[in-house]
Amino acid sequence: MQLYQDQQYQNIDYTIEGLPKGEYEACHFLHCNFSNLDIGGYVFIDCIFEQSNLSLLKLNNTILRDIQFNGCKMIGLQFGDANDFGLAVQFEGCILTNASFYKTKLKKTKFIDSKLNEVDFTESDLAAAVFTNSDLSNAIFSFTNLEQVDFRGAIHYAIDPENNKIKKSKHNLTGLEGLLLKYNLIVD
Repeated sequence: MQLYQDQQYQNIDYTIEGLPKGEYEACHFLHCNFSNLDIGGYVFIDCIFEQSNLSLLKLNNTILRDIQFNGCKMIGLQFGDANDFGLAVQFEGCILTNASFYKTKLKKTKFIDSKLNEVDFTESDLAAAVFTNSDLSNAIFSFTNLEQVDFRGAIHYAIDPENNKIKKSKHNLTGLEGLLLKYNLIVD
């Protein structure tokens, strides 16, 4: 497999050019279009994706280690299909609508200023993750480990405390409504 190291890629439409199969280490992708590409089996280590479109990217057995996504459009990604060994990602200012993290291990992952509408976190391990200023409208938390997760500043989330591990998770007073939703209580 070809190794690409310490490279910067800018304003490239990979839907036209194609992304060479290989291992990308310490690379920076800025204003690139990856939408609908199949990057199954590719390796990305210590890379930054910035202001790029990765919507509907196919991640079958893709290795994602120490990856930062900044200001990216990532609609419909199936992170559960990625290689789970060493999976480590961070998101800031991203649109992850309809993405799935089904059964992924994402301890201490940061989701900052991101739109996570209708994202599936079913059976994920998000222990000590951070959701600062993120919109979790219709996100699915089912049998999810949310222990020590920081939801302060997150909005529009609904979590069933009986079907998720929420011990020592952190919430703003306004976020408590999302924990009580199933009980149909009125909170003023």
